[in-house]
Amino acid sequence: MRIRDWLERMDYELVQGSLDSPAEEVVYDSRKAGKNTVFVCIKGSVRDSHEFIPDVLAAGCRILVVEEDVKAPEDATVLKVKNGRMALAELSAARFGYPAEKMVMIGITGTKGKTTTSHMVKAALEAAGKKVGLIGTNGAVIGKEKYPTSNTTPESYVLQEYFAKMADAGCQYVVMEVSSQALMLNRVGGITFDYGMFTNISPDHIGPKEHESFEEYLYYKSRLLTACRTGLVNRMTDHYEEIVKDASCRLITYALEGEADFTGGNLHYASDHEFVGIEFDMKGLLSGRVRVGMPGKFNADNALAALAVCSLALKGEDGTLSEETKQALLHSLENVRVDGRMEIAYVSRICSVIVDYAHNAVSMESLLSTLRDYHPKRLVCVFGCGGNRAKERRYSMGEIGGRMADFNILTADNPRYEKNEDIIKDIEAGMAKTDGKYIVIPDRREAIAYAMKHAEEGDMIAIIGKGHEDYQEIEGVRHHFLDREVVEETAKELA
Repeated sequence: MRIRDWLERMDYELVQGSLDSPAEEVVYDSRKAGKNTVFVCIKGSVRDSHEFIPDVLAAGCRILVVEEDVKAPEDATVLKVKNGRMALAELSAARFGYPAEKMVMIGITGTKGKTTTSHMVKAALEAAGKKVGLIGTNGAVIGKEKYPTSNTTPESYVLQEYFAKMADAGCQYVVMEVSSQALMLNRVGGITFDYGMFTNISPDHIGPKEHESFEEYLYYKSRLLTACRTGLVNRMTDHYEEIVKDASCRLITYALEGEADFTGGNLHYASDHEFVGIEFDMKGLLSGRVRVGMPGKFNADNALAALAVCSLALKGEDGTLSEETKQALLHSLENVRVDGRMEIAYVSRICSVIVDYAHNAVSMESLLSTLRDYHPKRLVCVFGCGGNRAKERRYSMGEIGGRMADFNILTADNPRYEKNEDIIKDIEAGMAKTDGKYIVIPDRREAIAYAMKHAEEGDMIAIIGKGHEDYQEIEGVRHHFLDREVVEETAKELA
């Protein structure tokens, strides 16, 4: 390949050198630079990679993509661009042969629900017989292979590499979470999504190295609706008019108990010794009774959004869905599971056990409030707090547990470099503001086992804080630990 082969869709200025220079790889980490690589300079929040140009030149790299004037030897090719991150996204797409264009792309943004909704979309499309790739907070999934991701939305080069693997594996659809950071930093630059979904918005990710204000956060979230062909937006979310005001796509709306193109109503909180979840009636292009194997009204919201986008993505040329596809979609979420997100880990005639990632006061309160809707005999909460984090989180979670749960078991989370007993004492300080009942079992495995072995008929047990995490971090060392596995081990003992 020559560098000119990757520049057809880019705006750039050739400062010096030749567009016929050989190019085999795109790099943005100076340590990976070498012969026939293209080094893209990025101005980050901590370092400006322009300062590493002498290093990449010494490594044999002779193609530089820069934002500012630089000194380079005569045999180097220098391309100047307005935005290095956008250039990285465009070059990465070209380097892998624009793989996103070979599949139907579905991007999901919002403050809450991205991970759950993306898994629901994947489950529904697979129920309709489609092969689906997934990228998000819980990692990238291609067939049976799962890869860890460092960000909700990985860097643009990594994204394009995953897209290429998905296309090669025969994926017809890609479902991915799109964070506000990804939109602000052009990680999804150059991608036109076939469908862009906006679930909801509330203040979050505001502070150093994130967003300066809620207004900036909302602005970047809403950019997804300028980078897709069809936008699906929750009509009931706060700030709806601000979200859609710059949209350049066809807009479709959904709403639980509201006016929209897709609606859901007649909600029922279902709970018995075999099933815990929610049911609702859906109307729109897809109509029928929907049964979702995850509890909570917000999961009805997520399911409505997921089924709405799938019905749009699967309709035929005549704009309708076959009866077979309709039935597949309507039944696709009965057994849906998302690791660590309101995950039903165990159900028996005695109790049900939910594993969830709730690790701060807001998410904990939302979770416990949701489980209260199922009217358990007792709501039991097993939780701890992470070490080397703000103590206020411990006080507030202790207070919420004491106020909203019937019984709490205080235990370890990720103590990191703090003593677990000190963390628990802080939680107890918050608990002391209430009349809440609790015991302390420092070992998390023992705490989970105790909750299940001492359950009373009709109990609902919430094990929160770690969710999908498969480790406990103690003194800088990560030890394998997954809440769901401990639940399954205990269930075998009880059988």
